[in-house]
Amino acid sequence: MLEHLNQALEHIESRLDREIDPAELARIAVTSEYHFRRLFSALAGVPLAEYIRRRRLTVAGAEVLAGERTLLDVAVRYGYGSGEAFARAFRAMHGIGPGEARRTGAALRSQPRLSFRLIVEGSTTMRYRIVEKEAFRVVGRGTRVPLVHEGVNPHIAAFIRSIDQETVQRMAALGDQEPSGIVSVSDNIAATRAEGTDLDYYHGVVTSAPAPEDLQTLDVPAGTWAVFESSGEFPKALQHLWRDVFTQWFPSNPYRSVDSPEILRTRLSEDGTTADAELWIRVERTTG
Repeated sequence: MLEHLNQALEHIESRLDREIDPAELARIAVTSEYHFRRLFSALAGVPLAEYIRRRRLTVAGAEVLAGERTLLDVAVRYGYGSGEAFARAFRAMHGIGPGEARRTGAALRSQPRLSFRLIVEGSTTMRYRIVEKEAFRVVGRGTRVPLVHEGVNPHIAAFIRSIDQETVQRMAALGDQEPSGIVSVSDNIAATRAEGTDLDYYHGVVTSAPAPEDLQTLDVPAGTWAVFESSGEFPKALQHLWRDVFTQWFPSNPYRSVDSPEILRTRLSEDGTTADAELWIRVERTTG
């Protein structure tokens, strides 16, 4: 898997001055575009589109300083429709405009080329199981919130506090299958998974029962799910679980993620500092 990912990185480098099709990168990586974007973001720590933008501006910066092409030629070569758009992007990355950088020979910032390696330390064991589930529904309350990678998401916390206990108890009574109890469900997550992008968040239960009129429903089709278990500091351990699933488990196992809601069941300790959790991610088996 990592060999194919590195081949996709080579393809990016060969086409920095041309169009780069994420679907073609996924084909080279022998996976789906959805899974490629998620895996890349987890491994690189930056969304695919942002990495490509930074690499282009890094190479463009070298050409600006070399002075062999006009600034407009450099702008067009790396995909900018105008000198003004190029100057804004250049300044955002390098902290200086391209004209001034050329005149002064300023030091510019660089996005290094990436290559992926799997380092096996053997210090932790990831507990998981594969579950086949029939179609089900999530019933509860939903909202739209921004994505937060580190720490408690204040928007989700405020939303959960807004749900009265009587409603929570009614929801809990509807749950009739795994994952049991009140769960957190994330859906319609942006392909970039960038900090601050919006997602649909549901606080509810997994059930086959119809929803009361005052609650919302999210229908989920039948499929295969990978279920990962975690215990540790809250919320750090849960957020690291997502990271470890994509940086360690997927590169080492014959599965890829499927565009589907992600379900998290959390059981907090009495003081709220630690938690036991199950993360449910829908997967399909790979053939290569």
